[in-house]
Amino acid sequence: MVEEKKAEPSLRERKKRATRQRISNVATALFVERGFDEVTVAEVARAADVSAMTVFNYFPRKEDLFLDRIPEAVETFTEAVRHRGPAESPFTALRTLALQLLDEQHPLGGLHDDFTHFWQIVIDSPALSARAREAVEEVEEALARTFAETAPELPDPHLAAALTVAAYRSVYVTTARRLLAGERATAVADEYRARMEAAFDALEGVFGTA
Repeated sequence: MVEEKKAEPSLRERKKRATRQRISNVATALFVERGFDEVTVAEVARAADVSAMTVFNYFPRKEDLFLDRIPEAVETFTEAVRHRGPAESPFTALRTLALQLLDEQHPLGGLHDDFTHFWQIVIDSPALSARAREAVEEVEEALARTFAETAPELPDPHLAAALTVAAYRSVYVTTARRLLAGERATAVADEYRARMEAAFDALEGVFGTA
């Protein structure tokens, strides 16, 4: 696997990303203040000083205003596989990414005391909970395509993707539940890391890529 250098985004793309982030930030503030189900897209548009059509251009569904990292999750995990080193297995690349997200306290890593309020809002909204489950499926499908394209040594890329996502989700959700129950991130960090390492050890063992 040859590592490719990613092109820097254009000024137009940077402006679009900034607008998207601003709309999401405004929406999130409203959802936190009043509850997801109590805020309309029209209200988000007015608060962000854009049209409702502009909101939908960036976020096809209201749920995506709050779960705005779904595209980032798909890109982050697939790009880790696609741009891995020549001697790296897909699982080694994803392990490195998972531990990097943990060390950076990135939202996709799931280990920070401040994330609990976000998770509670998702839990309290059936619409958000359903969209979160769909997001997991989107990551799985994208990984399966990327495995098929870049890892011909894997006999079943769809199974590999399903097991990878299930393993990652298990570690993430278990940790999230502990934080929601009142434990501090620092108290569970070592176990989180150990469980993530064990998950990828198991994946590499199953698929013979260790």
